[in-house]
Amino acid sequence: MFIPGIFISIATFPGVIVHELAHQLFCRLFKVPVFEVCYFRPENPVGYVIHEPAQKVYQTVFISVGPFIVNSLLCFVIGFSAALQFKFDSANVLDYLLMYLAISIGAHAFPSTGDANSLWNAVVKSKTTSWLSKIVVTPIVGFIYAGALGSFFWLDIIYGSAVAMGLPYLIIKFLV
Repeated sequence: MFIPGIFISIATFPGVIVHELAHQLFCRLFKVPVFEVCYFRPENPVGYVIHEPAQKVYQTVFISVGPFIVNSLLCFVIGFSAALQFKFDSANVLDYLLMYLAISIGAHAFPSTGDANSLWNAVVKSKTTSWLSKIVVTPIVGFIYAGALGSFFWLDIIYGSAVAMGLPYLIIKFLV
């Protein structure tokens, strides 16, 4: 079943907001000036952060992949609290809402192709970047593009569900 990405983004808007917050968080962490932020809008792109280029390669990498780190962690923490209730058959409306929130956040963990392009241009195409940095960053860019391609096959929703429900279920299973 094909559903245009904009409808998925609208349905999972909390994840878009957290995605952009993660970019902004890493910009602030590395003291990279941010010029403009759009946390959500119902058009393409659904959100963005415009910032000054980072001074160091690792900063550029973390700003680009920040959503993968932040969204995945939040997805797991929020999902775990709801999954506990599902496991013990005591889930209520709030738990379903938390699970929706967790999956929405997890579904937007993958950096966008715009993030990949920024990373590629800032690191791989740069004449001042070391060859080692280029070797490390190239597969990261490939991973981002694979995630974007996978979203056509619902990989983003599958990932969010696996982190929010699957991982907590496995942990609970081994602990209880």
